[in-house]
Amino acid sequence: MTAVTHTLHRRGNVESLSDDYVILVMSAKGINDKGSAEKLKKALEIAARHNVVNFGDMKNGNLFRVGSKVVFDGIRDTSIVHAVYTNKKDLCESLADLKEADLGMSVVVSGLFDEVSGCLETIGMKPHTVQFSLGTFGKQDLLPKEEILEITTMCGHHQVSPLLVQKLLNDVRRGKVSPEEAGRTLAKQCVCGVFNPVRATRLLCALMEG
Repeated sequence: MTAVTHTLHRRGNVESLSDDYVILVMSAKGINDKGSAEKLKKALEIAARHNVVNFGDMKNGNLFRVGSKVVFDGIRDTSIVHAVYTNKKDLCESLADLKEADLGMSVVVSGLFDEVSGCLETIGMKPHTVQFSLGTFGKQDLLPKEEILEITTMCGHHQVSPLLVQKLLNDVRRGKVSPEEAGRTLAKQCVCGVFNPVRATRLLCALMEG
């Protein structure tokens, strides 16, 4: 099974995306969804063991919005669970454990193609399907600046407003909040839990220097 994932369109060059890897785990409706809640919970437990920086369930919320207990207690057969990592090592170890658990769920990985491919090769797996984002079409002059899009596109459902990014950037400049606090605030907005607060913090700091 494959899915057109909402984590596919994250913006940035290779260096900018080098600390951003996302997995999502889901069942297939009408095929193996009935009774899948425990398997999805087990998958998220495995994922969360490997230095995860955010996780969540699109039905209930994310680590920063509702806390880990609410996320785990709320997992249902229809849930899609997510986890975010900042390096290839943690991603590989998580995928290796998911492979060993053999839960029968679909696992989708988003990240730099060469790094993800190398990870799969290391643990003896081949992808079922590979998808690439073709970028943005239309009146691109209406979009926020690229450095803002690098932050907002980490929420695939566009729940992170460019105006909030700018507001928090100003707050950081004025010393009202730290870059880390701003990153966590942005992460709260992305219900699924695919937003990377560590990368957001780094990008905000780069914007300040700029």
